[in-house]
Amino acid sequence: MNERLRTSAEVWEGIRSLFERFEWVLVLELLFFAIVIYFVLRTLWENNAKKLTILYILLLLAAGAITLFSKAFDRLAFYLFFLVLSLFFLFLFNVEIKRSVWNAGKRSSITASSASAAKMSAVAARADEYVTSIVKAVQNLSKNDIGALIVLSNGNLPKEVVESGVSLNATISSQLIEGIFIPKAPLHDGAMVIYGDKIQAAGCFLPLTAKDFPKDYGTRHRAGIGITEVADVSTIIVSEETGIVSIVKRGEITRYVDSEGLRSFLKEYYWKEFNAEVRR
Repeated sequence: MNERLRTSAEVWEGIRSLFERFEWVLVLELLFFAIVIYFVLRTLWENNAKKLTILYILLLLAAGAITLFSKAFDRLAFYLFFLVLSLFFLFLFNVEIKRSVWNAGKRSSITASSASAAKMSAVAARADEYVTSIVKAVQNLSKNDIGALIVLSNGNLPKEVVESGVSLNATISSQLIEGIFIPKAPLHDGAMVIYGDKIQAAGCFLPLTAKDFPKDYGTRHRAGIGITEVADVSTIIVSEETGIVSIVKRGEITRYVDSEGLRSFLKEYYWKEFNAEVRR
């Protein structure tokens, strides 16, 4: 019987020689054991199998002790026992493991979708804030027969147009828009350029259209139409004489635009402007 058991000195010598002839294979073996043991223990813990957790640990310790002290139970036998034992415990919870893997995939997908939806919601909220500010300002200017010309830029206005005015790069607000167009204010005669979420410049000079229009189309209207013929932009015009609000796209003017029509027009602009931001 004693011939099948190792003495304490033999066990110690075996352990010492194992570390003396250190090999990378041993590191990989230990790493493999650690990963498998962690996965099994995690599965048992998540399924509230405390007794099975204790049993698994005790069986591993017992197998390790037998491997150390028994001459008949070598490392290969321990490896086989370890794999069979671990697979057995995992098999007991194979349904739960499959569900966990499936739910993890769903969670990541839901998280990504939620992040995208949150970003879109944030962008939409910002756009709605700018739209409301512009509509409010235009309505107030129209009620008071104060002329105004606003260019909605896509960043492709000719450089000389933007530089002809005063650079502002200011956050959009109804008070600022109205203040710029107050009669006799320094910048009220020129055009305001809005680019995305900023008032880029004010007091800008625009090219006039060469087309024939009715005589009641003054310089402000001709400039609002002219810039849309040379650049891919849209404009909002408030008549100083009548307070009529007009919008212009691609050289085509639409007059008598009410607040809902203006809001729809601005939402279309901001949808195009911020849609790329949502995709990033």
